[in-house]
Amino acid sequence: MSQRMKASRPAAGLKEQRRREKSGWLAITGLLLLSTIPVLGGVFRLTEVGAEPPAVLLPSTVALVVHIVAMTAFCVVGAFQFSPALRTRRRWHRAAGRVLLPAGFLAALSAIWLAVFFGGQPEELALAMIRLVFAVAMTAFLVRAVIGIRRREFAAHGAWMTRAYAIAVSGGTQALVFALWTIPLGEVDAFGEAGLVGVAFVINSAVAELLIRRRRSGRRVRGGRGALVS
Repeated sequence: MSQRMKASRPAAGLKEQRRREKSGWLAITGLLLLSTIPVLGGVFRLTEVGAEPPAVLLPSTVALVVHIVAMTAFCVVGAFQFSPALRTRRRWHRAAGRVLLPAGFLAALSAIWLAVFFGGQPEELALAMIRLVFAVAMTAFLVRAVIGIRRREFAAHGAWMTRAYAIAVSGGTQALVFALWTIPLGEVDAFGEAGLVGVAFVINSAVAELLIRRRRSGRRVRGGRGALVS
């Protein structure tokens, strides 16, 4: 009896570990924490916009508000899509997708508007152009994701959504990159700021590609096992 109990304990522990991995709680927590900095920054910016005199409602102000609200929804709801357990629930996945796709398009297109109709200082133009490049890329990724889901190519749909999400949460990575650079080396000028923002975008995109490759290799392994079993 005692030997059976000892044998069942490791099996129960392994089962619990697999259940936690399937829930994806670690990835969700990390992504929510990464989204905290840009979300709080967006809330602070909204309070600044609300405190301004309501003389004229400029299109850029509207675009800024749309960008902050849509990007917040995209980052927060999108984090839960990285849970394998939730992704298998079709009702949840479809409901979340109906929020994510419009929010993603609004966030990306408003970012394009803000970059194209840039009204800041000339030295900040490089930063605006970098954000424009990745906002256009995010829009293209979302379009490819829509095409994938319409063709019922679910793996391709998930890969393009992952790429778009990686760009969306780059705000948190930008804060980390700035901290790692400025704490030991000091403040940077406008051109250096643009470079660090670009580095953060590239880091997130690289991590997204690694995650996509890991999913593909996992599907190949499961497919190979199924072939052996059959």
